[in-house]
Amino acid sequence: MPFIDSDHAIEQRLGCSIREFFEVEGEERFRDIESEVIDQLTQGPEGVLSTGGGTVLRALNRERLRQRGQVFYLRTSPEDVFRRLRHDQSRPLLQVADPLVRLRELFEVRDPLYTQTAHHVIESARPHVGALLQLILKKLELPQSDAKSHGST
Repeated sequence: MPFIDSDHAIEQRLGCSIREFFEVEGEERFRDIESEVIDQLTQGPEGVLSTGGGTVLRALNRERLRQRGQVFYLRTSPEDVFRRLRHDQSRPLLQVADPLVRLRELFEVRDPLYTQTAHHVIESARPHVGALLQLILKKLELPQSDAKSHGST
């Protein structure tokens, strides 16, 4: 299946990095463009779509993602995200004095939105990639009615 990262698709459309766009145009304008790109990408051929962390902030994005595909939320603690991203300078919302505090704030707002949007919630704190992939594939093999009756894990 094809893999698409929505942030990369957005950067291609913008002709610059998300961080640069944020600095000039601001977050609200970025979220407008992000919504347009999510709409386009969720109407495309079957594949794997990786979204940016703030995609779920808009109800329309949540609806489109949930209605047009199988949504997996790979839940990770703010501390684990911090360990992975502490040296990443490309994320505009983390360019603050204390990125870990910011990640905790973002998690508090976004976690319920991701949980609401997801068909499947998978705890993914430092998983072995192969094991995580097998779990996802197993969930995809369940008949749709079975997946709904089992709820989130």
